[in-house]
Amino acid sequence: MKGTVLTVSVFLLGCAAGWSGLADMEIFGEAGDDVTIYLLYLLMFLVGISVGANPNLKKILGSVSPKILLLPVTTVLGTLAFSALASLLVSGCGLADSLAIGSGMGYYSLSSVLIGQLKEASAGAQLAAELGTIALLTNIFREMFTLVGAPLLCRWFGPFAPIASAGATAFDVCLPVIVRYSGDAMLPYAIVSGVVCDMSVPFLVSFFCSF
Repeated sequence: MKGTVLTVSVFLLGCAAGWSGLADMEIFGEAGDDVTIYLLYLLMFLVGISVGANPNLKKILGSVSPKILLLPVTTVLGTLAFSALASLLVSGCGLADSLAIGSGMGYYSLSSVLIGQLKEASAGAQLAAELGTIALLTNIFREMFTLVGAPLLCRWFGPFAPIASAGATAFDVCLPVIVRYSGDAMLPYAIVSGVVCDMSVPFLVSFFCSF
């Protein structure tokens, strides 16, 4: 929860800096766009390091079976299905944009930056920034909902529910609360599901932002 609060605080600080004119990337011209995309590449590289440096990764991947992969697959498909439904209920949000936002899978830092960068060329800077902001808040709320609602999710829908709800954060931020309420037996499921959802984010977001 502390990390989420810090992320929101930094985001609001950035909004204030941009609104006040203290930080205007447009003054750097094309160099400003280059800085943004290079930072995005750096972020994705660091994500790869964090996944690859997990000391239990080889053991976990060695125990992966088709059955355990059903959880992340259904998590991704369920998220996309409800994202598509949301596009019908929320005016002004198209199907592709809604799917791109949902494809963040709880990974708010990467999805928001990626959407903002990829949609700028086709939708304009203002709309791209709006979609990036929506993606940030949507995926932060997903993480917070899991952290707060894990006990009820586990009680009402079973031990796999908090893992599906956490999405990409099942193997890091939300892992302690998942293990606490779902049990130690769910640890491999949470890590595998989190890693698969995490790896799906750049591919799915990029795909839906291309429309």
